[in-house]
Amino acid sequence: MSKYEPLWKYIKENNKDEYKLSFEEVKKIVGFEFEHAFLTYKKELIDYGYEFKKLSLKEKWICIVKKQSED
Repeated sequence: MSKYEPLWKYIKENNKDEYKLSFEEVKKIVGFEFEHAFLTYKKELIDYGYEFKKLSLKEKWICIVKKQSED
């Protein structure tokens, strides 16, 4: 199980088209400080129907969007 599994489940269960989450919000969901290593886990989002869009280290947030179907 991925250490970011709680975040992926949160995103999937809330089913929004886009999430802009602060590092503090991510910490509340996963239980630990946001880490740069997050970038190695972002590919797991695809299994939940989402994809990583953007990260702002300066403003301390991440953006995740629902994956568009390729019809």
